[in-house]
Amino acid sequence: MSAVAEAPVAAATADARKAGDWLLVATAILLCIWVLLPIYLLIVNALSSPQEVTAFPKRFFPSFDVGSLAFFINFAGVARALWNSVLVATLTMVLSIGFGAPAGYALSRFDFPGKETFRFLVLMTRAFPLPLLALPLAVMFIRTGLDDTALGLALVHTTLALPFAVLITFSLFSGIPVELEEAAWTLGCTRLQAFRKVILPLALPGIAASAVFAFTISWNEVFAAAVLTIENRTLTAFLLQSLGESPLYLKFAGGAALVVPALIFIFAVRKYLFAMWGIANR
Repeated sequence: MSAVAEAPVAAATADARKAGDWLLVATAILLCIWVLLPIYLLIVNALSSPQEVTAFPKRFFPSFDVGSLAFFINFAGVARALWNSVLVATLTMVLSIGFGAPAGYALSRFDFPGKETFRFLVLMTRAFPLPLLALPLAVMFIRTGLDDTALGLALVHTTLALPFAVLITFSLFSGIPVELEEAAWTLGCTRLQAFRKVILPLALPGIAASAVFAFTISWNEVFAAAVLTIENRTLTAFLLQSLGESPLYLKFAGGAALVVPALIFIFAVRKYLFAMWGIANR
């Protein structure tokens, strides 16, 4: 009798598990569509002729007309704005990791008074909206000569990315057993040598992920770039300034020029991201 009674329960459990699996798959598919469909439509319209962009019904496949992209790329100031974006994002990435990784390592390996308060204050720096800080930042940058410079804008972007770099690397170093360093010390390594030879290779995927995050924050940021630069605008600020009243096909071309380089960069370092998430490298 007990076996007969347990059979419906087991069947119901199997059905519930199957329903949960289907729900997970459906959610993943919807999330992929939510993320990828706008990018796909952006690329399709960027690679279509002006007439096809405004036509209805819309084409689902592009005609690979690069006239709009060519016009946008050859537009005065675009090349310089693109270079400024690359320069500022690279500086932001280097500064964020250069300051964030040592801070994360120190938080994970050392105990000192105010450690928890410091972690909280690092996180609270993101509580202040950038528009609130725009005016004092602009005044300070004008007085110090950092206004309208790549370094000045990179410093602002670093303040946006640094809290995430600190917290990500803190979690990363905390997950690496300290016994590995201690074993290296017993073999004659200094703390710096143990970090370079033992800890850094294990932490490299996570550090690369933090670097990608910092690069993306800087690449997409527009408010500080529009307020703090005039001649040396990044691509986002240039698009905001120049494409407000432009035809629709040029807006799609500008959006593609902004999105595609970031996608290429993320694709180039994908193996580090996959390694951090526990996915086998391909």
